Amino acid sequence: MRILEYSGEELEQVAKEICLPVIARTGPHFRARAAVHELSESLTLFWSHFRTPVSLVRTGRMAARPSTDNAMIFCVYRAGRGRVRQHDRWAELAAGTGVLIEPGKPHHQVSQTGIRCMNLRFSRELLPLHTAEITEACARGMDPAAPAMQMLSSYLDRLFEVADELTAPQRLDAGRAAIELLGMALRDVAPSVPGGDGPAAVLLDMMRMHVREHLADPHLRVEELARRHHVSVAHVYTLFARIGTTPGAYLREERLLAARAMLSDPRCARFKISDISAAVGILDLSTFERAFRRQYGTTPAGWRRAHLHRAGPLP
Repeated sequence: MRILEYSGEELEQVAKEICLPVIARTGPHFRARAAVHELSESLTLFWSHFRTPVSLVRTGRMAARPSTDNAMIFCVYRAGRGRVRQHDRWAELAAGTGVLIEPGKPHHQVSQTGIRCMNLRFSRELLPLHTAEITEACARGMDPAAPAMQMLSSYLDRLFEVADELTAPQRLDAGRAAIELLGMALRDVAPSVPGGDGPAAVLLDMMRMHVREHLADPHLRVEELARRHHVSVAHVYTLFARIGTTPGAYLREERLLAARAMLSDPRCARFKISDISAAVGILDLSTFERAFRRQYGTTPAGWRRAHLHRAGPLP
């Protein structure tokens, strides 16, 4: 664990080092402290304490710059009050409230008081949610009383306490477990179907479940979804448009998510890339490799090397 003490003049450099580049505005007597755990190359857990109010801005130009790990930030307030603005909405934050921030988009974080926060910085690809779901969840205050939020908050606190005692593979596993808990908590923040519950939402949920349960079927198409659920193909497109995607794009993303999970799993290390491709319903290996690279910026083999090299021997 690293401990950092810094002034307002040093804030921007420290933020760039442990989190992301921002433009900082502070008062003349600003002082801050941070404690940082590097859980892995793509996972950082850090506690920060700003003793006086602060304003942090990430401009559109800054957000447009390429990111080496496509990072996301999750923040839990422990003390103080603040606000986060992103995607044309404000999240009001108080003790116990959590918020997700997308550094690839402009945002503004401002506190009315001194604040203490627990923060998790991680690669966006680790979060088990679709792109539209992640964007919808950003800058929405997460209720401290929600059971999933309580589990996540307690887990992050405990992980921070014991991280120095864990081995490198254990820190990686613990960090990934935190991301899974975050994904669970975020599903309570923004509804999967904007506009609330109703027959359309139920039908869409049924279709999404059908997709997840039949990923290995290479013949699964929008026509099959329409036939099985007794609606027109046009209506299937209308339903998926409610979550900002198309049936084909959703199916492709689910297949790639499943493949990515297998490539990251030591228990699947003995499988060939072609076996994993077939297991998620993509029979042509070159098609699978092109789609994977477009989605994640690396080949399936490259992803496997990057995510299995710390995992240790198979059980």
